[in-house]
Amino acid sequence: MKKLKNEAQLIKKAMQVGETYAQNRGYAAFSAQTSANKKVESLYRLLVQDKLVVALPPDKEDLPSMKHKLAIWIDKTLPEDHPLKATG
Repeated sequence: MKKLKNEAQLIKKAMQVGETYAQNRGYAAFSAQTSANKKVESLYRLLVQDKLVVALPPDKEDLPSMKHKLAIWIDKTLPEDHPLKATG
């Protein structure tokens, strides 16, 4: 798994956008006590369910891989001129 340029910032952005997406889909907002790892897993599973992200093989489903998938998703979603774009 090759890291993207600005991957940490992309993951942070994916979490923000993903939470808004989940709320628009009717999911309750995450509580302040929800861990970041639980948020990553929940958002990843929602995006897989909605076919916005290709699911990882079950034996490769770990937190770093889920974060990487979220980073790839948001990188493809951002406009071309966005400062976080990995290819920009």
